[in-house]
Amino acid sequence: MSSAAEADDLRRLNAATSHLEPPFAVVDLAALRSNAAGMVARAAGTPIRLASKSVRCRRLITDALAMDGFRGVLAFTLPEALWLAECGVSDDIVVAYPTADATALARLAGHPRAALAVAVMVDSVDHLDLIARAAADVHDPHPVRVAIDIDAGYVALGGLLRAGARRSPVRTPAQAAALARAIASRPGLKLAGLMAYEAQIAGVGDDPPGRPAYARAVRVMQRRSAAELARRRAAIVAAVREVAPIEFVNGGGTGSIAATAAEPAVTEIGAGSGLYQPRLFDAYRAFSGRPAAMFALPVVRRPGPGVATVLGGGYLASGPGNPSRMPVPCLPAGLRLDRDEGAGEVQTPVLGPAAGGLRIGDRVWFRHAKAGELCERFNELHLIEGGAVAATVPTYRGEGKAFL
Repeated sequence: MSSAAEADDLRRLNAATSHLEPPFAVVDLAALRSNAAGMVARAAGTPIRLASKSVRCRRLITDALAMDGFRGVLAFTLPEALWLAECGVSDDIVVAYPTADATALARLAGHPRAALAVAVMVDSVDHLDLIARAAADVHDPHPVRVAIDIDAGYVALGGLLRAGARRSPVRTPAQAAALARAIASRPGLKLAGLMAYEAQIAGVGDDPPGRPAYARAVRVMQRRSAAELARRRAAIVAAVREVAPIEFVNGGGTGSIAATAAEPAVTEIGAGSGLYQPRLFDAYRAFSGRPAAMFALPVVRRPGPGVATVLGGGYLASGPGNPSRMPVPCLPAGLRLDRDEGAGEVQTPVLGPAAGGLRIGDRVWFRHAKAGELCERFNELHLIEGGAVAATVPTYRGEGKAFL
């Protein structure tokens, strides 16, 4: 972004929110719509199942599902999925992670509309047993729809090298077919689909700034991983379909939409972070987005020349404990965190050429490293349309919902 464009954004955001007292969070609706259109274009006709953990705002989830190219929700907990179904947000919800919540499973089995709307993730017979025990306490339980989670990680050198999230123990066509047979043998269960999330491609940027050697290694790994997974995923889908029909095969994420959508075996993409375009997703060569979600903090100290200190700011993202998980100041341009202090619980110093011009009460705008986790810090999102706040809507936190 040019310096003129950054200055224009700063003026527009400050003017639109001049009546608000920071800290507060905003979503730029024009940027969000642009990002959504880019995601849909990369999906090239494959529907996108919206990852709710990357949004965590019921109003924005509903708005996204109304856009062409988005279909259904990829939830992160079963209580969240039940709530979204009860609120009428969607009648097509897949819970992306296994649950051990017996109370929520009993609610699912005991409610006919929820049982039709929600599918839960499994990767072992232990999960099937847990569902059966929960449903046993329900009068006239309804069949629970389940999906099998497949390990999509990349393994090389006889297992010495591994890339990707450690998720499912199910990796081969034979293992997937065996679990599908176990599901089909139980009258209280219905196999709905498959999921395989390639975190090492969808969530790892291939162009990290200042790390050319690492970037080259990432690209090699991702090419090999994509080729291996495409073959294995197709074989798994074929093996499972010999056991029972399935409604969907979910794969990918924001960083791999185009590549995953090109696989014939995949019927839908799970993605959501691209709507907000958090900082971690700047490191991709294949696409770029516009920062849509930001938060503003007030300057409360001037401890010395070239230093300004804002209130709060320690909104670190999950993942490995390193600087990549810290939020970064983005406006005014030319600010950086203090390497020794980072983003603090109650105060965050910012350094750089622009710091000298900041005064007490000025605002510094930050971007979070990840997407929806920002909403765990704020009760509301102020939705910016052009140069004004068009609406103020609650986050999950603002509705009293803390699912994790």
